[in-house]
Amino acid sequence: MGLFDRLIGNASEVNLEKLQGEVGELLITNETIQNAYKIIRDIFIFTNKRLILIDKQGVTGKKIEYHSIPYKNILHFSVETAGTFDVDAELKIWISGSPQPLQRSFNKSTNIYKVQSVLAEYVLG
Repeated sequence: MGLFDRLIGNASEVNLEKLQGEVGELLITNETIQNAYKIIRDIFIFTNKRLILIDKQGVTGKKIEYHSIPYKNILHFSVETAGTFDVDAELKIWISGSPQPLQRSFNKSTNIYKVQSVLAEYVLG
């Protein structure tokens, strides 16, 4: 991921093997990471059971908040592709009990259709 993309908050794919070693303790038995995306220091993980959001806080990023969202709590979602003049694609997820959607931007090189497909597989399947 380029410096410009990190500065404006766009996401790019993460190496799953490396991530497995870093967050393996968060996973339950038979849970596997399917896809993951990094936005500056934060990580957006799709497993076969849930969506995990890792929010690194503070200057050093040592304080970390882990959000776990079961797919059954996702009410609906949308994707917006990058256009000719747009630098990013967007994913919005509406979660039960939250009036505002969770929104993330992805850089143009990220296949937003793949992100949507992974989410659709678990929310709809």
